[in-house]
Amino acid sequence: MRKLLAVVALSAMSAAAADFSGIWLGSATTGRRNQVLDFAFQFVQKDASLTGKVYLDYGSTPILKGTIKGDRISFEIVAREQNGNEISESVFRFTGVIKDGEIEIKRERQEIRNVVNAGAGFARPGELTFKIKRLP
Repeated sequence: MRKLLAVVALSAMSAAAADFSGIWLGSATTGRRNQVLDFAFQFVQKDASLTGKVYLDYGSTPILKGTIKGDRISFEIVAREQNGNEISESVFRFTGVIKDGEIEIKRERQEIRNVVNAGAGFARPGELTFKIKRLP
C-alpha cells in the first residue's frame, strides 16, 4: 500500500511539473538597435499535444505541430511580416524546456515565403533564445 501511494504521489508531481497550459509572457532584446520584442503565448495541453495561439503585433496565429515530451515543448507558427512594400510569411520553429516555473525557449526561422509577388521561397537564418513566465 505504501509503495502504491508513493507511485501515485510521484506520478501526480511529474504530471504537475509538465503542465504547460495557460498564458505565458516574456521579452527578448535583439538586433543592432537592441529592439525589445514582447512574446505572448496561450498554450493548451492535452496529453502530449500542444495547441493554442501566439499573439503578434497585428493579431494572433495558431500553434501548429505542437508536441510535449516530459518537460520539453516544440511547435511551429506561420507569421505574416511586412518589410516596406513586401509582405512575406515566415515559418518559425519554437523549442523549449520548463525549469523552475519558466520556459527557456528558442525561436528559429525556418523559411520565408514572399506572398505578394509570388516570389520564390528562401531561408534566412536566425535564432533567438529567451524566457517566458506563466501568468498567475
